Amino acid sequence: MRTSWRLCISILLAGFLLLPACASIPKEAPELSVQLGNRISAIEDANLNLLHKYFDDRRSQVDKFIMEEWVPDFASEFFSDPKIESTWNEIVRSDNKRDRLEFVVRLGPKLQTKINSKRLELIKPLDDAERLLERTLREEYQQAKAINNTLTSFLVSASKVDENRNRYLNMIGITDHKVADIIETIDSGTSALADKANTIQEKEEKAKKYLDKIRIAVEKIKK
Repeated sequence: MRTSWRLCISILLAGFLLLPACASIPKEAPELSVQLGNRISAIEDANLNLLHKYFDDRRSQVDKFIMEEWVPDFASEFFSDPKIESTWNEIVRSDNKRDRLEFVVRLGPKLQTKINSKRLELIKPLDDAERLLERTLREEYQQAKAINNTLTSFLVSASKVDENRNRYLNMIGITDHKVADIIETIDSGTSALADKANTIQEKEEKAKKYLDKIRIAVEKIKK
């Protein structure tokens, strides 16, 4: 959708900025430019909504990995600890419900803390990437609005066409390819979580590969 408003700006610039200085400006041109500015704002809102939905989906993939793969292995490893295993077996043999409840109540918060910590480790890079991308998009759309406002003023005044021509043409280069590259890097990172893994080590390697990809994406946003 971002391409559509860039195309509109390019067409307007091609139609008006390349006119000779003495050419007359159609009376409808300023109003069309105002409408284009409104359209830019609508497209900005739509793209930001898509951005948030995209990252919500990536977070869902991370949660699925944690609950379906990481938690079972973590719990298995946790309860295989000799002290915990021995204590639990003793409680089971005693068939004391109160002891079982106390055991679960004491260990539950510790288990949840570990799970929350792992989720934060994997989700935070996505949150950071989303925030940086949103800021980048807002800045670029702000620039587009500023360009359009300037263009509107130019159409109203219909003056200094030659002086402003190159400056306006150079200002419309918003980096669509950069955003696409960042999204592709994030996709490859979250896709890594879906790769088959059998051992705990392999699953930790998946998580590391995911984090590395997201960090790369964040660095690309910052550049």
